[in-house]
Amino acid sequence: MLKIEDCVLIIVDAQGNLARVVADSQAAISRILILIRAASILDLPLMLTAQSPQKIGHTIEEVASLLPEQPELARTSFSVVADGGCCEALEASQRRQVLLCGFETHICIYQSAAEMLAEGYEVVVVADAVSSRQLSDKQTALHEISRLGGHILSTEMALFSLLRDSRDPRFKAISALIK
Repeated sequence: MLKIEDCVLIIVDAQGNLARVVADSQAAISRILILIRAASILDLPLMLTAQSPQKIGHTIEEVASLLPEQPELARTSFSVVADGGCCEALEASQRRQVLLCGFETHICIYQSAAEMLAEGYEVVVVADAVSSRQLSDKQTALHEISRLGGHILSTEMALFSLLRDSRDPRFKAISALIK
């Protein structure tokens, strides 16, 4: 189960044209926005990463507008943790559970999840908040991440796993996000 005090949200490559050309892009972007709003309500730390933004483009406006003070961690590696700056930010969070969302599932999400799992992190990929240009690539990546020991949850599953109880004072605000 996810624990608020041990969880960090990482938004991977919600950037440039890439965010617009993946399958079901608007649905995935919508779920990413819900996760960002929920992270604020739950006081979860988050990281915003962008792979080669000078080539692919910077974080899309919908996401960036919700995170005006959040630095975009640029990297050239496909894996978030293969990059020194991103790895340092993750370690500084002192969180061992990682929620991953963003693009593309079969490249950057997959390689990040595989390396984090190898480093002993508990990895949760939010299936409805990730995508690839080809849905078959997304499904293959989710299957492989699961085989490696990662967890695959939906946005609602992840959020209610974090909350655990409808008596939590943040329950109403989180419920309003997903209606």
